[in-house]
Amino acid sequence: MTALRVTGLDVALGGTPVLHGVDLVVESGEAVGLLGPSGSGKTTLLYAIAGFVVPTAGEIEIAGEVVSGSGRNVPPEHRSLGMVFQNYALWPHLTAAEIVAYPLQRAGHSTGDSLREAGSLLDLMGIGELSGRKPAEMSGGQQQRVGLARALARRAGLYLLDEPTAHLDSALRADLQQELAERMRTLAAAAIYATHDAAEALAVADRVVLLREGRVVQVGTPAQVYGEPVDLWAARLTGPAWELPGRAVGTGEARVLVRPDWVAPGAGVPGVVEAAWFRGPHTDYLLRIEAGRLEMRRTGPPQWAAGDRVEVRIERWWPVPG
Repeated sequence: MTALRVTGLDVALGGTPVLHGVDLVVESGEAVGLLGPSGSGKTTLLYAIAGFVVPTAGEIEIAGEVVSGSGRNVPPEHRSLGMVFQNYALWPHLTAAEIVAYPLQRAGHSTGDSLREAGSLLDLMGIGELSGRKPAEMSGGQQQRVGLARALARRAGLYLLDEPTAHLDSALRADLQQELAERMRTLAAAAIYATHDAAEALAVADRVVLLREGRVVQVGTPAQVYGEPVDLWAARLTGPAWELPGRAVGTGEARVLVRPDWVAPGAGVPGVVEAAWFRGPHTDYLLRIEAGRLEMRRTGPPQWAAGDRVEVRIERWWPVPG
């Protein structure tokens, strides 16, 4: 079943157009990464799907039901989805258990059953011992887990996750990414995961949607959007990329994209190391070759320093349009 279908969606906020003709399909059980810089329209798209923003044109269909468009606009509380907000959006006067129990009570469960289920969800998120605390008594990471538990309490077929790890440190971010992926698989639910972090989008998604100034630029698997970007903007959004002159068969001069992990030491192109940056698990080298500059990434500590001469081979490249 198709969990979500968005067709020709336009949204304006305060009279200013924000989304332009957005088309998006998400299948049941699929995780879609929505990747774009700040201001690209990611949150607005999620809010339109959730019902917090009314589109100016287009249609939104959730699990086969039109919830927006054709003269229909279903309120947020009647849309079959769960949402994790970027700013947590936790009620300050309620405890963690009460916050998570709220959607269950709205669905008709008794207070006792709702609180028991809330406790189980908080245990699942590793914060069961915090069930009696209010948001002000929790860290940002703990609050984010409460927000996720509240969304999971909806038992929806579609989850909207708005920068769910943006305010966490790297260790907590990795943990929460794994938890999200595991929970979505367990529920067989669809998810849209909005983020400005390319590594995060590539790691959690079955498909990635690139959004620029309210327009969809590219849709593909993580491997496709990383390895076959539609233009230089898309390439740089998804990771480090260097542009070199090249030649395309039948068209003469062209531009080619080279990523650091596509370059390796070995007989081929002579160059000079301009800088070396040790990143922990790997080292990045800025190289100057005859055609221009490019970067090389190698595992381990630095093997070369600025000024060293090296030979490299470009194992892969991708043509980008002008």
